[in-house]
Amino acid sequence: MGEHDLELLLEQAQHDSIPTLSYGFELHRRDFFKLLGGGLVVCLAAKPLLSQESGARSRGETLPTDISAWLHVNADGTVTVYTGKVEMGQNIRTSLTQQLAEELRAPVDTIHLVMGDTALTPYDRGTFGSLTTPTMGPQLRKVGAVAREELIALAAQRWGTDASVLAAADGKVTDPRSHRALSYAELARDQKLMKLIASDVALVSPSNWTVTGKPVSKVDGKTFVTGRHKYPSDLDRPGMLCGKVLRPTAFHARLASFDAGDAASMPGVTVVHDGDFVGVAAPDPESASRALGSLRAQWHAPQQTSETTLFEDVRTPTDAKVDAPGGEPVYQQGNMELGFAAAGKTLSRSYQVHYIAHVPLEPRAAVAEWKDGTLTVWTGTQRPFAVREELATAFRIPLENVRVQVPDTGAAYGGKHTGDAAIEAARLAKAAGKPVKVVWTREEEFTWAYFRPAGVIDIKSGVLNDGTLVAWQFHNYNSGPAGMRVAYNIPHQQLEFHPTDPPLRQGSYRGLAAPANHFAREVHMDELAALLGLDPLEFRLKNLIDPRARAVLQTAAQKFGWSTQKRTPAQGFGIALGMEKGSYVATCCEVAIENRKVRVARVAECFECGAVVNPNGLRNQISGAIVQGMGGALFEAIHFANGCILNPRLAEYRVPRFSDMPRIEIETLDRTDIASAGAGETPIMAVAPAISNAIFSATGQRLRALPLVPDGLPPAEPNRVAAK
Repeated sequence: MGEHDLELLLEQAQHDSIPTLSYGFELHRRDFFKLLGGGLVVCLAAKPLLSQESGARSRGETLPTDISAWLHVNADGTVTVYTGKVEMGQNIRTSLTQQLAEELRAPVDTIHLVMGDTALTPYDRGTFGSLTTPTMGPQLRKVGAVAREELIALAAQRWGTDASVLAAADGKVTDPRSHRALSYAELARDQKLMKLIASDVALVSPSNWTVTGKPVSKVDGKTFVTGRHKYPSDLDRPGMLCGKVLRPTAFHARLASFDAGDAASMPGVTVVHDGDFVGVAAPDPESASRALGSLRAQWHAPQQTSETTLFEDVRTPTDAKVDAPGGEPVYQQGNMELGFAAAGKTLSRSYQVHYIAHVPLEPRAAVAEWKDGTLTVWTGTQRPFAVREELATAFRIPLENVRVQVPDTGAAYGGKHTGDAAIEAARLAKAAGKPVKVVWTREEEFTWAYFRPAGVIDIKSGVLNDGTLVAWQFHNYNSGPAGMRVAYNIPHQQLEFHPTDPPLRQGSYRGLAAPANHFAREVHMDELAALLGLDPLEFRLKNLIDPRARAVLQTAAQKFGWSTQKRTPAQGFGIALGMEKGSYVATCCEVAIENRKVRVARVAECFECGAVVNPNGLRNQISGAIVQGMGGALFEAIHFANGCILNPRLAEYRVPRFSDMPRIEIETLDRTDIASAGAGETPIMAVAPAISNAIFSATGQRLRALPLVPDGLPPAEPNRVAAK
């Protein structure tokens, strides 16, 4: 197994292992026999009739090669394109449209994307991992190129001429000699584009792009700024009810007793009690809230760990898992014993990252509707096909009886892989016999959604006295293996990930564990530079061979004016490097210190992701990542005790505010000679370590735990350096 394949397997495993909210719905006897038919039934264990594994086998995971599965030219000249990717605010609807328009040679405003509809779009694993641009982009480019050539062939056939002399542009095919022209709509009328998509189809070179690579305005942008856009929480269906779920008093609590009280007699209210699931459906939100408030329940919750022992808990590996598939380390080269023996100095440090929440603008929401034994759900999820499997498993129905549609959704940041709200809405709708909408409150989102994993990262490194890195030992406990690989040239390396049994529900976050691993690595690099008495930029460049890494680091430093900055006790400067998902980033940061408070005054970031698809969209992604990275760096943390979240509201959970905003300067390197990579995650990687390094620059305090300054700078401690 190759190193890249191993990293992908580990990352996919982390996405797939996100725990779902399991209600264990009861299956009535008549429903059970209706599903199985007649005959002898022997039940050996309580297991869903449709497993995730069997669902994966039945759906198939290869992309269709028939162009008609991806694209349709309509009678009015517009083009409908189908993709399983979803729009969560990252503007891929625009960038994918650009790439299709480039190859099809049709105006951007004539192309309409149908996204994330399990009944219409080809199967897709999900919208995560910055995979849309490097995987779906080329796929739709091939679709556009093949469709264009097929339309040219149809025109040649109609005119009885050689296709090689014809040209396609602006949604039509022309004959330059006779000046005849036929629109795509005319050519496709009464035709079906059936050509197969070849793997080696010729695509337009990035150096010749005319639509891709340009700052095209956001598709449907006017509907967003005028408020006409419908998010999942805005959807309505005829006769729809409002649903609410009774939440347990703590994690892992089991329902001991239940009394519907007055709720069952309220007009239009349906009360559902199914195992540990309790919920209500009512004609309006106010009635649903009153009904929920009248329910009486007793819960039994086990004794659970608290935040005070968090980092001891995540240091305890579970016996049920290994570091990587086959028991391999994430990465290993050279010989650690030889590396440390050769080192003139060694340094051992431990770094910590806390649980944090995703805080999407739109909490989880879903509308569910049953009709003639089929279930249709509209919900905001990054993985519509996986949610379809969750629904089929929960209600023990065939996959083909479930349809999941994903309207453009109000953010996710890796936090909407599961179908929690969808399952809740579907269970209430099944009981009520009407469509039901469930929209989580902000407190529910903070409490019952999954979190970015907490973790402990231990690093031991060795350097020669001239500053050359020779040994690097890296152990990550619980937070994850993503982003563990280093850009630096180090002959002896050992990188290991140790899964644990976590105290809270955890899962994907923007970049998975890569921001945590970058934080530990880049703060450690600064510590080594200080140990050697070298400038942090000089030390990094000394150990960098990769030209792309060197380019972003030097560009960011130049834009920031790194060599001219004057460090003072009230002002400090930090730098950090990132490499993830085929992209490179370098971040320089200036912090201001006043009365033990830390303010990020300026951030300069250089980002390179190969050929740029949409410059405006890219800059927006970078800016958003910087702001989000600041929150996780400075003050975001989930506090908990004995199975309860202690700060489940925005009034108690600190996120960046307008008053926190620094001056942001962005430089992008457009490498049209390199294939486009994703940009949703990598820009966040170097923000937290750059801030930590800037704080050290100003104060001499080395902060190794995220969040860095939730209550301002901690009391100063001597900066101890363990050196050989």
